[in-house]
Amino acid sequence: MDLGSFGAWTARAVQRYRSRNLHLRVHLPGSVTVHDIQGEYDPREVEVDQVGIAGLRYPVLFEDGVITERGVADVSVTVRLQADRRGTHMSRMVALVHDRLRVFDPRDLAQTLKAGAADLDAPQIAVTLGMPIATVTAAPTSELESMTVHDIIVTGTWEDGGCRVTTSVTSEVTSLCPCSKSISDYGAHNQRSKVTLSVTGDGDDLYPLTVVDAVEIIRGSGSAPVVPLVKRVDERTLTMQAYDHPVFVEDMARGISLACRARGLAHQVHVRNLESIHSHDAVALIVG
Repeated sequence: MDLGSFGAWTARAVQRYRSRNLHLRVHLPGSVTVHDIQGEYDPREVEVDQVGIAGLRYPVLFEDGVITERGVADVSVTVRLQADRRGTHMSRMVALVHDRLRVFDPRDLAQTLKAGAADLDAPQIAVTLGMPIATVTAAPTSELESMTVHDIIVTGTWEDGGCRVTTSVTSEVTSLCPCSKSISDYGAHNQRSKVTLSVTGDGDDLYPLTVVDAVEIIRGSGSAPVVPLVKRVDERTLTMQAYDHPVFVEDMARGISLACRARGLAHQVHVRNLESIHSHDAVALIVG
């Protein structure tokens, strides 16, 4: 396309000519003004609680002062839309992720959200980022190291000049059934348990519990930890440890909640036992 001045021109040979090629010359008179449809007045006067983007996959460097992890995060950005606005500006949300969230520190979310709310002229904004985080795990007896992967979801919300951040960490432990151990002549059924610990911070302490500390609390709640790399000596240790520390799903939820209460943390605990001898799972939830 030739965007030069419009005027007489003559045909000329085209390099690398191929049959059925189409060559187009367009004249754009002056500057182009694009109407802001999203900014139009909406006569229906209905506020939209949340509108924005979800499922945006973006490369992120997670840094919280303890962990540094690169990965591809799943990101959503939403705002509350005023009743008189027809729409929000979603391209600005992607720009917010690109400019301010590629290096992601939960402790810095207040500044990011405040800037995003101003750019989008929104009374409320929320950002959610989820990604896997890996920590080093040592086998109990051989002490061989491997990597355990945990899923984190961080949600930050800015509204009325204040910010709150909820950090959720999901990890796995082994649980052995106290009832099964009690009624059996030998052995007891056990299973993996998925545990999610969510902690909310606000004000000057948006990130009161690090991912590493959350993982340690979760790992201490079960009958035994889940370890990716185990030798026979480790398997023996883990099996006997689980047998010596049977726990119900209720026990795990209560233990984690008490650990959070001792730290003065606003929290939620969800435990799901992937039962090995039942056709259902066992679940427990505590909001503290």
